Amino acid sequence: MKQPLIALCAALALTACATPTVYGPAGPGRVGFSDYRIETGRYRVTFTGGPGAPIAQVADYALLRAAEVSLHDGYDWFRVIDRVDRQVGAGGGGPRVSIGTGTSSWGRRSSVGIGVGTQFDLSGGPALSRTLEVLAGKGPPPKDSNVYDARDVVGVVGRGQSPRPPTVQP
Repeated sequence: MKQPLIALCAALALTACATPTVYGPAGPGRVGFSDYRIETGRYRVTFTGGPGAPIAQVADYALLRAAEVSLHDGYDWFRVIDRVDRQVGAGGGGPRVSIGTGTSSWGRRSSVGIGVGTQFDLSGGPALSRTLEVLAGKGPPPKDSNVYDARDVVGVVGRGQSPRPPTVQP
C-alpha cells in the first residue's frame, strides 16, 4: 500500500517542478528566446527550453526566432555560422554513502557514523539552450546546408504562430 502512494507522490512532485517549454520572449534566467543584433544582417539568437525539453524542440525554436528576426529586418534567408548548445543542471541522483567523524562541543566525546541515502532530482531534467549566430541575406538562398529560407522556417516550425517583432538591441 505504501509503494503506490510513494510512487504517486513522486510523480506529482515531478509534474509540479517541470517548467513547460513555450515559445515566447525570455525573462532573466527563464524559458524562451532572446536575440541581439551584432551588426547589420548579423544576429545572435538564443532559445532556452524548460527542464526536460527535447533538444529538437529547442533547436527548432532557435531557428524559428532566427527566421522571425531575419524577416522583420527585410531579409529572405539566413545562414547559421555558429551554433552553441548548453545544458544547465546535470540532474542525477541515486544512492550515496558517507562516513563522518566528529566531537561534541565539550570535547569529551567522539563518534563515527556511516550513512546511506539517496537523492532525487525533481527538476524534470536538464535545461537546454541553443545559441545561433546567423548572417541574413536577400534574394534566392544560396545552396548550402547551413542556409535556411526564413519564410519556410516560419511556415513549418511556426505552425500558425504569428511572427513576433524582434527584441534585438542595437
